[in-house]
Amino acid sequence: MKKIFILLLALSTTYSCSDFLEEENLSNVVADEYYLTANGFSSLVNANYGQLKNIYGKDPWLFVAGTDLYARGRTAEPPGLSEYTNLNAFSEGVDQLYKACYAAIQTANMGIYFSEKTAQTNVLPHQIGEIKYLRANSYFLLVQTYGDVSLIKDYIQDTQLSFSRNSAEEVYQFIIKDLEEALPLLDNNVYAGKVNARAVKNLLAQVYLTRGYETYGTNDDFRLAAQYADEAIAGQPLSLTYERFWTPENEINAEVIFSVQYSVASSATSPLTLGHPQGSYFGPYHGGSEVAGKAPYRTYSLCPTQFAIGLYTEDDTRWKATFMTEVYDRYFDYFDKPDRSTLKVVHYYEPKWHAGDATYKAQYIAAHPGVEYHNYGTYAAENNPNFDYQTIPVKKFDDPKAQFGKNSSTRDIILSHLSDTYLLASEAYLKLGNTTLALDRINEVRRRAGVQNVTAGQLSIDFILDERAREMLGEYNRWFDLKRTGKLVERASLHNFLVKQANFNGNNGLLKILRPIPQSAIDLNKNPDFKQNPAY
Repeated sequence: MKKIFILLLALSTTYSCSDFLEEENLSNVVADEYYLTANGFSSLVNANYGQLKNIYGKDPWLFVAGTDLYARGRTAEPPGLSEYTNLNAFSEGVDQLYKACYAAIQTANMGIYFSEKTAQTNVLPHQIGEIKYLRANSYFLLVQTYGDVSLIKDYIQDTQLSFSRNSAEEVYQFIIKDLEEALPLLDNNVYAGKVNARAVKNLLAQVYLTRGYETYGTNDDFRLAAQYADEAIAGQPLSLTYERFWTPENEINAEVIFSVQYSVASSATSPLTLGHPQGSYFGPYHGGSEVAGKAPYRTYSLCPTQFAIGLYTEDDTRWKATFMTEVYDRYFDYFDKPDRSTLKVVHYYEPKWHAGDATYKAQYIAAHPGVEYHNYGTYAAENNPNFDYQTIPVKKFDDPKAQFGKNSSTRDIILSHLSDTYLLASEAYLKLGNTTLALDRINEVRRRAGVQNVTAGQLSIDFILDERAREMLGEYNRWFDLKRTGKLVERASLHNFLVKQANFNGNNGLLKILRPIPQSAIDLNKNPDFKQNPAY
């Protein structure tokens, strides 16, 4: 029997300021006895959802840094994760998912353990399905990020200081088993913040698609990825405009499949720390609270690269829906003022289709006296400016109710949505050689964006990656997209000014694709046979 180790699994079954978790006063009731009640077990299920905030609600380096779409503007990113040159087991941020996912897995294992002992209610099967989904999601993040990892299937009630690594193939098998067992336990109700059958099908599509690229993957993986993606789509067209989909306070809508839930009430006791930082990335610093409410806080890191900016065309509605192309004297007037026709524009970011057009520039400046006009090609991350507003702001994550502070946003973090599923299906069908269905799925996304259909001669994995960039800029998936498709080295070194192809060269003639196992885990492990990933 494999010995396993639980590293840094500090559990908390209550999250004092989470709307997802109703904190109970346990007084003198022993926790184990509490979980044997229906209310107690429900609180344990909620604790599993609460772990999502630890996984996704921190700095997003492991999700998006070191890719083709984002690089620093003025504020440095962790060099290991963003540039690969100094990536090692001690690197800043490399342990974030390792710790958070294993903490979530321990909480899920606790839920499965008590599900066999707690009061048998009508909702218990559904709750078990929710927990299995959440455990599978954690393992999916781990196996993509670190490769071979320890499979911990049982609730550990004491500390064990020895563990072994299971093969990535074994981990994928376990993920799929959890999800397939969860599927019949869950309903097909409209998404309202909790796991449903559609979310499981969507994650199965991602898992099968990703495994299909591995050496142990098969063509059947791509077939199942396409099947589950289509089942998740269920014939639903993209009916919301892109702008409407990303409108603040519209995070629970018909196209959202799964998300991490936040609320203003849940962060009321500390509004600058109990939210998340997604809204503070992907744009320039512009004064924050120092400008008396005129502008939001930004980190000035993870700014869009010139490559990312150049992916859009004039007819693409996602350009203006993604970026704040015109900044008003008070930034949040964009959201707060129904009529913006008389508002003063202080910054304008010239799009690619007007680049070099002196007449257009002169007319725009004449119509907006005092505006700072940013020429196309001057406001990307690689221009490395040192002043506020010198890179283009990404507005799709802006939170008008949480304007200041890095960790103040209380908008939900959307993890999967319908247009993403259409693109997953397109990729799976392309890998199967079914160009007709691949085109059908991707062109539904392009139809909504207002751009021309892609043709069979244009369609490729690179085109799908470009489309995913246009559709999902700033969402927490880019590193995984590039790793899955085998394009990480090629595209990061081609489009990110901080990354050279040689930066990926690691030990033993291997590339630094997988992240290293955190040194803290290795140091605490008593198993002498535990090995670091071979590139490190």
